[in-house]
Amino acid sequence: MIDVNKVRADFPFFGATDLAYLDNSATSQNPKCVMDAEWQFYVDSNANPFRGIYELSERATSAYEHGRETVKDFINAKSTKEIVFTRNASESLNLIAYSFAPMVLEEGDEILVSILEHHSNMLPWRMAAEKAGATVKYLEVDLTGEVTAEMVAEALTPKTKIFAITQVSNIMGRENDIKTFAKLCHDNGTYIVCDGAQSVPHMPVDVQDLGVDFLAFSGHKMLAPMGIGVLYGKEEHFAAMPPFLTGGEMISTVSYDGMTLSELPHKFEAGTVNASGSVALEAAIKYIQSIGFEDIQTRETMLCKRMLDGIRDIPHVTVLGSDKPEEHHGIITFKIDGVHPHDISAIFADNNVAVRAGHHCAQPLHICLGIPSTTRASVMFYNTEEEVDRFLDILSQIRGAMGYGD
Repeated sequence: MIDVNKVRADFPFFGATDLAYLDNSATSQNPKCVMDAEWQFYVDSNANPFRGIYELSERATSAYEHGRETVKDFINAKSTKEIVFTRNASESLNLIAYSFAPMVLEEGDEILVSILEHHSNMLPWRMAAEKAGATVKYLEVDLTGEVTAEMVAEALTPKTKIFAITQVSNIMGRENDIKTFAKLCHDNGTYIVCDGAQSVPHMPVDVQDLGVDFLAFSGHKMLAPMGIGVLYGKEEHFAAMPPFLTGGEMISTVSYDGMTLSELPHKFEAGTVNASGSVALEAAIKYIQSIGFEDIQTRETMLCKRMLDGIRDIPHVTVLGSDKPEEHHGIITFKIDGVHPHDISAIFADNNVAVRAGHHCAQPLHICLGIPSTTRASVMFYNTEEEVDRFLDILSQIRGAMGYGD
């Protein structure tokens, strides 16, 4: 069981403010051990990795690659050749769309995309389809946000070459059955690309068990700094793909009119790498592992239940997604009758509570549901019951503050 007071003592943020931070699906806070790891890299290992034969550069290389090894073990990839460091999940997904998609797409083919997707797992596929003369098809949902195996099986056709879907929706919080979807895809000759930005921080993710071809996620949503992301891909895919960017370190040799690419995964990591980010991400992973996903999920489900139970007692508030707290994975997205989400967010901000308002980079989903925009509160294991109660108290007053009598 998590001792939340002890946990919060690990986070300098909570000692510096009384803000109730309920925007964790956008960015999580950082424990001191992560900050210390990044700082320590600059103290004793600050040199370009791979490019010097002196000890300082060798330490930087070792630290960077040790972080990759930790990521590999964390998601159970087969080897470090399947782990590419990027800036974030968005860059990871773009890498696939720019480098892998042209290899498998032909004119008349289809890319299937769930309407749940963040723009980062939607817009790259539109561009890839346009370049190839292919078509993007959307798998739509209702207010529950559920995607079933039957829906996927019905949507797949012999022309479907890629299926892009999130493991956990950043709006609904609902987990998709990626393992089943992957089998359906592979039986159909379709590759599956999974956005793990909202899942990897909150639950065990085993890429070999899931069977996905690619998985993308970001460090800044899982206690690490901004600017470090991960792309997992099956080694055979990476081996066949051309580099996304060119420059230093992604090549072995360069001549007047040719070049030889570096070994995997380095051919996808052009330029000076984010070595301190790798070190910090490793520290974040170890911190998450020290707490344990079982306890993390138990606490986040409890906080979601408390929030959902409280919302049910407040008239004119509608929650998107399941009515089961365990199916929200820390994400509660809602609308209030007659009140714009920006006004809702501003009232929360005036009361020192951070929530998110808008379409949350999922505008097509909002169009599909007929809802222009929503408000999202997202918890993490370090949030408290008192913060949830504070949220509910303010929520209950919003319509009154906007001039409604009821």
